[in-house]
Amino acid sequence: MNCRTFFLAANAALALLVAVPAQAQQKNLTIKGSDTMVILGQRWAENYMAKNPGISIQVTGGGSGTGIAALINGTTDIAESSRPMREAEKAQTKATRGKDVVELPVALDGLAVYVHEKNPIQELSIPQLKAIYTGAVKNWKEVGGGDERIILYSRENNSGTYAYFKEHVLENADFYPTAQTLPGTAAVIHAVARDTRGIGYGGIAYGKGIKHLRVKKDANSPGIEPSQENVVTGKYPISRYLFWYLAGQPAGELKKLTEWVMSKDGQAVVENVGYYPLPAEVLAKYTGGAPKGKAEKKVASR
Repeated sequence: MNCRTFFLAANAALALLVAVPAQAQQKNLTIKGSDTMVILGQRWAENYMAKNPGISIQVTGGGSGTGIAALINGTTDIAESSRPMREAEKAQTKATRGKDVVELPVALDGLAVYVHEKNPIQELSIPQLKAIYTGAVKNWKEVGGGDERIILYSRENNSGTYAYFKEHVLENADFYPTAQTLPGTAAVIHAVARDTRGIGYGGIAYGKGIKHLRVKKDANSPGIEPSQENVVTGKYPISRYLFWYLAGQPAGELKKLTEWVMSKDGQAVVENVGYYPLPAEVLAKYTGGAPKGKAEKKVASR
């Protein structure tokens, strides 16, 4: 998904944040889903509860698919997802809950590729990553490294990070059967940090204690760091938005929470955790009350 054009898509969701009739205030809120986003969700909850005594927010992970399933069956107020919700899932939510899904981009992430800090490799192209994760390349020497077998670490298939990597890097090809699936990005980081032959992928905010590679769009492109500037401008080839999904228009405390997350204070938490705040064009539309105007939703795949 092209980060430079995604802010146009946000406008379609903005109209759903208009004021609604006063309702009883909900004091206990639940957020569930993406393991990539769980720390970010917890930090948001901690900060918001500190500013709003009497409000309780429970945040749990389990994967983007788990959060979306919980939204569909009505056991969470907010689903955190590191991938866009599928149209079939939105339709299922409407059928089950009787409400349209509200999609909110809440942060930016550069999907990082990790190797052990002693690995001499500094960059890989997307075609090379595809070859590695589909088993066409099995030895580091084939991509400029040492003569060692490549050990693959991946996320579980209910993960939005897994789905994004499969679609945008593997072009929907299957992962090689030897890829070891792990329950969260932190687990991938831990595994790669202990394995000099390992390679993994996940959110940039988790990239501590290991080395992340520069990523090239193709063999003739330059290697790009997953820096804030490169992610926001779309130069980094595997950039993505992180999402909140809700069933219907937010009201009461839920509406206040979503507005706060889109405010400068809420976006400051994004940066403190290690992800990247929304572009100014998007943030400005969510700050200072209900935004106005719509734009045609445009989605571009890489």
